[in-house]
Amino acid sequence: MAADMLEVDGVIRHRLASDVAMINQIAHYIISAGGKRIRPMLVLLFSNALGFAGRERFELAATVEFIHTATLLHDDVVDESALRRGRQTANALFGNAASVLVGDFVYSRAFQMMVSVNRLRVLEVLADATNVIAEGEVLQLMNMHDPDLSVDDYLRVIRFKTAKLFEASARVGAVLAEAGANVEESCAAYGRSLGTAFQLIDDLLDYEGATEQLGKNVGDDLREGKPTLPLLLAMERGSASERDLIRHAIEHGEVARLPEIVEIVRRTGAIAATRDAARAEADKAAQALSVLPQSAYREALLELCFRSVERSS
Repeated sequence: MAADMLEVDGVIRHRLASDVAMINQIAHYIISAGGKRIRPMLVLLFSNALGFAGRERFELAATVEFIHTATLLHDDVVDESALRRGRQTANALFGNAASVLVGDFVYSRAFQMMVSVNRLRVLEVLADATNVIAEGEVLQLMNMHDPDLSVDDYLRVIRFKTAKLFEASARVGAVLAEAGANVEESCAAYGRSLGTAFQLIDDLLDYEGATEQLGKNVGDDLREGKPTLPLLLAMERGSASERDLIRHAIEHGEVARLPEIVEIVRRTGAIAATRDAARAEADKAAQALSVLPQSAYREALLELCFRSVERSS
């Protein structure tokens, strides 16, 4: 996919251009940080797998990356994050106000791009996804510092906040190829399950990884008071005193006893159980690919299921 991704990078550079210097500076800073580019890759892989070779796929792959980038700019302000992808966050470097406003620019540029493709169904899919992502952000904010959050409510946030854009990216590939409704739904199901698996591993790595590998500070989720699955399972399985320790840490965003909490999460099997949950979602994603014809693109999508779960960063 290297050649296709170079085309997407070209669209990104072209579409980020602005007469406002600060917009150029911040937008290029966040985009140049790299990242896995999984969402634009899904647009390309599904459109290619279904036989669509038009240049619109590059425009829409860049569009979903812009939607993702805008959410990152806003997320880091809300979370008061200082490190992302191994570099200072834009808000740490340029300030909160500039980050929020440039995030708005990137969002609105994404909508200009999706309109330029002139396909109502594409606009419907991506507009819906952007709205659901915003709902997920608010739900997560409401759940902060709540140790009594249910696993179902936690998974609902993941479906909204992370999996929805994966789902939309896969669906857009099918829409471009004018696939039937059943094929489109299967592609969307793949994206939804893959996105869920991806976020479960992200949440797990906050207690298993190292800052250098993750590109963000280990323990950030706890500092922000996020009750993620490893913590919820550790409270369920731990002793009363261990449960009280984790509850207090979530309620107060306290990382002073992070090493103890990491040890509890590991000893109770919460990390292994979270990875198992991610593997189950990845398996569901793989099964959804049965609607695609055999091709190198389908094989790449299968490989992505495995890589999303077995990664360490």
